[in-house]
Amino acid sequence: MDSVFTIEQLRPIKDGMTISRDAKLGTKTSVTYFSLAKETSISQECYDMTSVYIGASGTADFLIGEHPKKQPLTGGDLLIVPAGTLCGGETASGSIYTEIIMKKENLMNSMIKSGEVMKLKDLISYEEGSISNLDVVGNDSMKFVLMAFDEGTGLTPHRAPGNAIIFALEGSATIGYEGTDYTISAGENFRFDKNGLHSVTANGRFKMALLLVLE
Repeated sequence: MDSVFTIEQLRPIKDGMTISRDAKLGTKTSVTYFSLAKETSISQECYDMTSVYIGASGTADFLIGEHPKKQPLTGGDLLIVPAGTLCGGETASGSIYTEIIMKKENLMNSMIKSGEVMKLKDLISYEEGSISNLDVVGNDSMKFVLMAFDEGTGLTPHRAPGNAIIFALEGSATIGYEGTDYTISAGENFRFDKNGLHSVTANGRFKMALLLVLE
């Protein structure tokens, strides 16, 4: 998809329905977009591997564990659920989010708290004149990384080693992709195909998350 988009555009809410759509990033890591209409729910279930949830818009109350405490997930939020843990959700007003099921054992950053909602942009800081990186979670078939670009910084053109999605978290940037420039702002997304030539140039300060699937 050679354009800026939002998850809501790909999987809009439909009255009375819960809908899922495969992001088609690869076969070794399951990535799915979900839309939940107001006053709908998904019953609790558990996966044998770690699951990751990234809020896009609206609010969903995630129910974690046998005696669940509601964990509200909104746009730009992160929730990581350990393997073998019951997880479901409900929404009063509607919700759109991305689910990532990691099919292999993973390494998770020690600052991430499983089972708790965290604001992605608050996990990483700007560093003067620099680009900072923070590996959130990953294994040999995927990486989920945060990046913070100080004003005047950027990544020179390079090719992606796998299919990838950018989640813009704060500010805006210019994405160069296969010879065309696109402006991306907080709340928007961009997809790179494997071996796609791309660059990132911050327009002021810019924070983003990158989901990279390696196959």
